[in-house]
Amino acid sequence: MAETSATTGTGEQASRPRKSSWKYIGPGIVVAATGVGAGDLIATLIAGSKFGYTLMWAAVIGCVVKISLAEAAGRWHLATGRTLFDGWRSLGPWTTVYFAIYVVIWGFIYGATAMSSSALPIVALFPDGPGLKVWAIVTGLIGLVFVWFNRYAVFEKVMTVLIGIMFVVVVYVAVRVVPDAGASFAGLLPVLPDGSLLYTLGLIGGVGGTITMAAYGYWVNAKGWSNSSWMKVMRLDNRVAYITTGVFVVAMLIVGAELLHASQVALTSGGRGLIDLGAVLEDRFGAGTAKLFLVGFFATSFSSLIGVWHGVSLMFADFVERFRAAAAGAGSGTGRTGEHEGPAVAERRQRSLPFRAYLLWLTFPPMTLLWLDRPFGLVIAYGVLGAFFMPFLALTLLWLLNSSRTPVEWRNGWLSNGMLSLAGLLFVVLCVQQVRELPW
Repeated sequence: MAETSATTGTGEQASRPRKSSWKYIGPGIVVAATGVGAGDLIATLIAGSKFGYTLMWAAVIGCVVKISLAEAAGRWHLATGRTLFDGWRSLGPWTTVYFAIYVVIWGFIYGATAMSSSALPIVALFPDGPGLKVWAIVTGLIGLVFVWFNRYAVFEKVMTVLIGIMFVVVVYVAVRVVPDAGASFAGLLPVLPDGSLLYTLGLIGGVGGTITMAAYGYWVNAKGWSNSSWMKVMRLDNRVAYITTGVFVVAMLIVGAELLHASQVALTSGGRGLIDLGAVLEDRFGAGTAKLFLVGFFATSFSSLIGVWHGVSLMFADFVERFRAAAAGAGSGTGRTGEHEGPAVAERRQRSLPFRAYLLWLTFPPMTLLWLDRPFGLVIAYGVLGAFFMPFLALTLLWLLNSSRTPVEWRNGWLSNGMLSLAGLLFVVLCVQQVRELPW
């Protein structure tokens, strides 16, 4: 037996692992698959095409930063039995105001982006079929139906398959271009070539760093990890997730360095740049490799779509639940509902009206943006709110995990404080830069 049964403080039966084991891995795979999207891959490719292997060290540091952030989110959920939004609410009403505005505007813009990104490789694979808008709507509807009717266990299995496809394809392409091992190891030495600062910050802070990092704790609870006895398992799961993410980043840097840097091929920004790469791969290695890459591109984009449809909808359902409880004067001052966080609560939330309402919000209103250029005001609001989210996550976790809200044994040590402080500083710098670059 690898685990035992125990009773939680609320009388609910909980499974307690005797030791961390690979067989428990799950939520980390989900967060890795969701966090790495087409935009991340193209940004990494462009960095490789411009600077070769020089920024490999930044990819490694970025992986470590994300491990620290996700570990902090998971540790909060397991150590306190409270959700991350519950913790945010305890810091004051400003967190509720920020999250409410952010999640509505972000979801509207992201929905259109995710659907378009998932449709691009399908259009490239089937050029004689329907156009981009039709495929974008189809992928959005498939994501809606899949998340609406499936429990977490099925969702996790599908995400595991998609990340397996992503992993195999990206690593295969990196091997096909024959990486320069010497240059790869040399790239682990911190060097900043002229004009590389923003690319470096983007590599450290951008890849795999979205609101889905905050959703990690919700997936941990949905998996059935509901107390501190699962801490070692969660940490193993989290490391696997972001080491996998690190492999993606390194592989795409290799592709950018070997395939694009020497030939000075320029890629279009955004998801269309991956279509450009598909054309380069076809010229170099033939149609089979190009089509395989497009399948991997689809797996990357669609896993992000259904991951957000599921994870952020869970967060929104929790947000509405606690907002209602506070408005009714129920629960404690922190807005707790009195239920023990675990798979039963996650499943109830997934069947709730707020969860399904946000699913619909992610799917149908964004379809209007497929026919319109993004409204100027929305672009500004989306850019500002999005830029502030990662600093918000890092700094609030630093606050929560150093306070009496967290049991003493699970509060931050010097390493966690150092990594979260580094992450907070990094994301503040990125935030300022992103806001400066907006089309004011």
